[in-house]
Amino acid sequence: MSAEAADREAATSSRPCTPPQTCWFEFLLEESLLEKHLRKPCPDPAPVQLIVQFLEQASKPSVNEQNQVQPPPDNKRNRILKLLALKVAAHLKWDLDILEKSLSVPVLNMLLNELLCISKVPPGTKHVDMDLATLPPTTAMAILLYNRWAIRTIVQSSFPVKQPKPGPPQLSVMNQMQQEKELTENILKVVCYDLGAAYFQQGSTNPAVYENAREKFFRTKELIAEIGSLSLHCTIDEKRLAGYCQACGVLVPSSDSASQQLTPYSQVHICLRSGNYQEVTKIFAEDNLTFSLPVQFRQSVLRELFQKAQQGNEALDEICFKVCACNTVRDILEGRAIGVQFNQLFLRPNKEKIDFLLEVCSRSINLEKASDSLKGNMAAFLKNVCLGLEDLQYVFMISSHELFITLLKDEERKLLVDQMRKRSPRVNLCIKPVTSFYDIPASASVNIGQLEHQLILSVDPWRIRQILIELHGMTSERQFWTVSNKWEIPSVYSGVILGIKDNLTRDLVYILMAKGLHCSTVKDFTHAKQLFAACLELVTEFSPKLRQVMLNEMLLLDIHTHEAGTGQSGERPPSDLISRVRGYLEMRLPDIPLRQVIAEECVAFMLNWRENEYLTLQVPAFLLQSNPYVKLGQLLAATCKELPGPKESRRTAKDLWEVVVQICSVSSQHKRGNDGRISLIKQRESTLGIMYRSELLSFIKKLREPLVLTIILSLFVKLHNVREDIVNDITAEHISIWPSSIPNLQSVDFEAVAITVKELVRYSLSINPNNHSWLIIQADIYFATNQYSAALHYYLQAGAVCSDFFNKAVPPDVYTDQVIKRMIKCCSLLNCHTQVAILCQFLREIDYKTAFKSLQEQNSHDAMDSYYDYIWDVTILEYLTYLHHKRGETDKRQIAIKAIGQTELNASNPEEVLQLAAQRRKKKFLQAMAKLYF
Repeated sequence: MSAEAADREAATSSRPCTPPQTCWFEFLLEESLLEKHLRKPCPDPAPVQLIVQFLEQASKPSVNEQNQVQPPPDNKRNRILKLLALKVAAHLKWDLDILEKSLSVPVLNMLLNELLCISKVPPGTKHVDMDLATLPPTTAMAILLYNRWAIRTIVQSSFPVKQPKPGPPQLSVMNQMQQEKELTENILKVVCYDLGAAYFQQGSTNPAVYENAREKFFRTKELIAEIGSLSLHCTIDEKRLAGYCQACGVLVPSSDSASQQLTPYSQVHICLRSGNYQEVTKIFAEDNLTFSLPVQFRQSVLRELFQKAQQGNEALDEICFKVCACNTVRDILEGRAIGVQFNQLFLRPNKEKIDFLLEVCSRSINLEKASDSLKGNMAAFLKNVCLGLEDLQYVFMISSHELFITLLKDEERKLLVDQMRKRSPRVNLCIKPVTSFYDIPASASVNIGQLEHQLILSVDPWRIRQILIELHGMTSERQFWTVSNKWEIPSVYSGVILGIKDNLTRDLVYILMAKGLHCSTVKDFTHAKQLFAACLELVTEFSPKLRQVMLNEMLLLDIHTHEAGTGQSGERPPSDLISRVRGYLEMRLPDIPLRQVIAEECVAFMLNWRENEYLTLQVPAFLLQSNPYVKLGQLLAATCKELPGPKESRRTAKDLWEVVVQICSVSSQHKRGNDGRISLIKQRESTLGIMYRSELLSFIKKLREPLVLTIILSLFVKLHNVREDIVNDITAEHISIWPSSIPNLQSVDFEAVAITVKELVRYSLSINPNNHSWLIIQADIYFATNQYSAALHYYLQAGAVCSDFFNKAVPPDVYTDQVIKRMIKCCSLLNCHTQVAILCQFLREIDYKTAFKSLQEQNSHDAMDSYYDYIWDVTILEYLTYLHHKRGETDKRQIAIKAIGQTELNASNPEEVLQLAAQRRKKKFLQAMAKLYF
């Protein structure tokens, strides 16, 4: 067995069910293995990793007997490896988007050069001298692919990023790319799209370059019309191409009107450049029919005009209103709210503004083709404009307009006119309105409609009572609690309230409670308390049952008020509120309708404020049997209470484990009562309430106490880890208190468990983003899902929050050996091999084997020798000196010698000095890593 195979077997011996990763040399031994490997849904290693491995092995230099480095030999082994790399790239269909994203420039250059060689392109031949029409298809495709990559790389090199100093292969690539810009027209016919993108990105303020870009893009459109946009190895995004053409048309407009059909977007830009702002309003009004211009673009034009107007151009004030009016009509047609800008500009309406607004509205809707929703939106807008006008002359201008008459029914127009007449009884005679228009007599149905409208809007309990008295005085046939379908009360209350015999009292109690519940939902706690207090005063006179209902609802309101107010800053609730919560949980009134959510909130409230003693000892037994949330709260409180004790005494943790496993079981038969709440289906000594996973998650998201959240996270992490096919465990605090196995693994929905763990970590970190234990869990989740950069981010953040950004030593219980090893693997898979070697020093026993192996890698994506100052282990520095001497890398060898020669690393120094030197380097390295990954 080879050394690599032995290492792999040792690394995976603890989990025999995990399939081992296929090594690169195995593809040399079995010809059909590559095809089988690539057919897998998630091959490991991935195709791009295989390309890197094949080419790295094929390009490894050899050392002769004189210890001199020689170029890679051209033998059968290396030729097969290069061919395998080409086969993998062909499997990826030579998709440059995938290859450029995953391969470095030298590796991709080597791959494409091998493609040129195997496609029989003579080495050293200038591609500009070759006629594609005379070449075989495979040769032409290879030349085409190479030059497309060259052009795309030129675009990327226009915006350089800080990278390690390139070696000679990269310099030769850049020189060759400059030569490829001189491509003949034959090649440009196929790659003109990429070349156009290159010109566009490099255009800056030079119109001539944008002119070239436009020429290439329009030539691309002609080619697409001839041969289509899709081919095996070249796919052009036609939407992106259209955007490029449109942008070029704006930046360098064509003088040839026949060659370019102006779009509304281009027309607006031409008008803005020429100062023809009136034309902009016409274009916007016409666009309200077609919705072709993006709303964001229209808003940006308005902002530009506002800025010019604020700079002293008063002539633009009228234009700003007109453009704003066009945008507002577009917004209301699409169902958006009216913006603040329109209300500001319409504070002082005049005849010209209203005339223009009506004109825009008329031009923006085709009454024959418009949908009912568009007509409804326009009608509502015109009504709101009328209601906001104080001058009746302007109201008449709108209400007598043809569009207004067409969109609104007779009853709606009469109601609107009556509202305006009552609001403004005095009419200015000089305006000469039509008298009969304002003297329409108000009918009883109109008065009832007005009062019902006021009833819907009011949150004043005494005004609500007055309106209901007036309504019941007008008619005794209506049930006014049905006026609004938004008035909802819990089903457990509706039977009691709707059973009230007096119609007025029934309507008043129902509406006061419904409005109070709505105000509480939208966190308008002041009005909610007023409405509940009035309802409590009312029902106290005739119904003890409803009195207790209102007391319960007011308790829930007080909990919400405290949690949303002073409770967020950590201030404990007043003692009387805690006593009321206890009183509710101990209440024994079987005839009182109870909402289960109140008990749920009470339990969460007690857990959040650490009332564990009460939950474990004083909760009545009947409540434990009737409410699953109370039972869950008792188990959580007892588990927290028993946590410091010996493992044998933690029987409550086992009970909690079994409850959660049952909730996450696929076979659980959840039953519900008529009120939609949870019933109990499992008996075990005392009854355990079983609920849906979503309901458990909803309850947990009411909790904020760190220890309780940590216990719940620990439980779900342990449940996640017992899965048989798990590859990477997730770590958590107190994970040892849970059972290590489940009798029936198949019954647990592990996919739901994994989703729940992610949601719980996300919620917990929203409560406290500086909890290092939760940050480690989040990092482990990313590590288990192969998101290594994100995993490093959270591993580093966990260390930073508990060490004052690494100015102090990270506690060893945070950066355990397992955490460090996972950070090492993340860096290794990200090809940051120097970081791997440095992290190997953080282990309790330095892993020299991994450190030396990583330093041997020459294709490292980190800062390499600039990291040598962070190495404090002399053995690693000595190995670096030998390695660079062996490779003939004099500069890097000197850097290693300088690092090893620092006096504080002298082995003769006291242990305290050596530890101080190590700690200082740890601090600087971790801070450098944090800047890289944060």
